[in-house]
Amino acid sequence: MLFDSHAHINDKQFDQDRDEVIRRAREEFGVSLILNVGYNRETIPASLELAEKYDFIYSSVGWHPHDAATCTEEDLNWIRSLTNHPKVVALGEMGLDYYWDNSPRDKQAEIFRKQIAIARETGLPIIIHDRDAHEDVVRILQKENAGEVGGVMHCFGGDLAIMEECLKLNFMIGLGGPVTFKNAKLPKEIAARVPDDRLLIETDCPYLAPHPFRGKRNETGYVRLVAEQIAGIRGVSLEKLAHMTAQNAKRLFKLEQRT
Repeated sequence: MLFDSHAHINDKQFDQDRDEVIRRAREEFGVSLILNVGYNRETIPASLELAEKYDFIYSSVGWHPHDAATCTEEDLNWIRSLTNHPKVVALGEMGLDYYWDNSPRDKQAEIFRKQIAIARETGLPIIIHDRDAHEDVVRILQKENAGEVGGVMHCFGGDLAIMEECLKLNFMIGLGGPVTFKNAKLPKEIAARVPDDRLLIETDCPYLAPHPFRGKRNETGYVRLVAEQIAGIRGVSLEKLAHMTAQNAKRLFKLEQRT
């Protein structure tokens, strides 16, 4: 049983074959559960629609740092209201992105903090987007007491020291396609060192396709390639790695309480 803990199957790149991609993930790659992520006014309704259509797909809702400059109190209230949806199991993705800097950094931090407050209010875990902003992300998580709800560091790109800080804050570590890249020394080191009960696997499809599909459209089924790579690094069977990470995700998103 594989659990893709971060996907964007509602992306327009899947408009021509979305149902086939989902079928392939289930029947050919062994994916049993998927968390699809909505992160703005356009993607959240589409993510919820997918979750309502398929019983094995769940959704998160949040506001991406790319779009922080346009986020209003009305948007945040909308997100808060959606936490009552039966298929919404997390808030995010949210955080900081200093690579693209599509929104002013102070605005990114403001919207990030306000979403953490919603998470603490509702008790939902947080999905973190962190690109080239490790120290500031950790600092905000600490200051805003995000450890009360925990969550996952999506597509983790930090070093071992940052990982340890995230673990102290009750966060899991999400790894995807980059761990399969030939020269990905740090992701492989992280994959070897994450505690068993804190590891999640993901695709971030249609982005970050694993080897041998690097540079092409990623699919949720390719989470199996991520699992195979990490299983090899950790010296365990694919079955054990798949079960362990699926149980971690189910625990984080409280799926046992929803089924």
